[in-house]
Amino acid sequence: MKKILFLLLCSAALPAFAEDADGNQWILNLREVSLSYSNTSVGNAKEYRNSPISQYSMDSQYNIVGKFDGLLDYTNDIGLWRTNLMMNYGKVKIKPVDAPDETTESADKIWLSTEYAFKTWQVSDVDVGPFGQVAFQTEFTANQDSPRYKVLSAREGVKAFEGQYVKELYGAFVEEYDFTYSDDRNMKLGWEVGTRLEYPIREGVKLTGTGRYTDYFYYSKYVETDLTYDLELTGKFEVDLTDTIAFAPYVSYRRGKARGARKAGDNLMIGLSLKYADLFHLN
Repeated sequence: MKKILFLLLCSAALPAFAEDADGNQWILNLREVSLSYSNTSVGNAKEYRNSPISQYSMDSQYNIVGKFDGLLDYTNDIGLWRTNLMMNYGKVKIKPVDAPDETTESADKIWLSTEYAFKTWQVSDVDVGPFGQVAFQTEFTANQDSPRYKVLSAREGVKAFEGQYVKELYGAFVEEYDFTYSDDRNMKLGWEVGTRLEYPIREGVKLTGTGRYTDYFYYSKYVETDLTYDLELTGKFEVDLTDTIAFAPYVSYRRGKARGARKAGDNLMIGLSLKYADLFHLN
């Protein structure tokens, strides 16, 4: 916990020490405000009924999900300070024959993070350097019989960022403090790799991809719903309708295994998204 607080203070203080660097910019990036319609297939959902992660416990069905993903960046020749707020929520109502209606969550996540990445090296058009991040993740409502998900985490590693095609590529050591099941924390350690890529096909059309894989190797206590690994992949084919609005067919896949489950759970979404995105230079 002390390490997380130290990283948080450092992230907040570093921009003040960098005021004398060239190229100071404040940028508000509304990366995605979207409404998505998808068909979802969930594997082994019964084994994950008590999981606090909605994507592993939901029923297979058509659903609608709303998402907000916003960034506040401070950048100069030394590094990039980034604060990210991401929220998504979706529900699906199922009407089985000769049975009561059921409503389950298809997505529920609130993510708030702050990080600082140094521009130590230049590889082609990509900045590369060490970075540190502090994040808090929770949800709007508790998922079925499980308590509300609450995790405070820290990441320290190396990141490549802000290239034409490579928007983000990192590897990091992960430290998590999980307060989901009680005020008594459960500490988890692991490693993580992640990426965000963009490839323009022609003007107004591009492919985008995001991915993250986390592998845990230490737990301070046994909780059967804790994951041993967690994989997320998303691919989109974005077509601009205007300068700020895009239409995007997408495929999203998530797979993970809980410590108390015999089989891995997975979630495959195939859908359509209508997205608003814009960039604001604040100085």
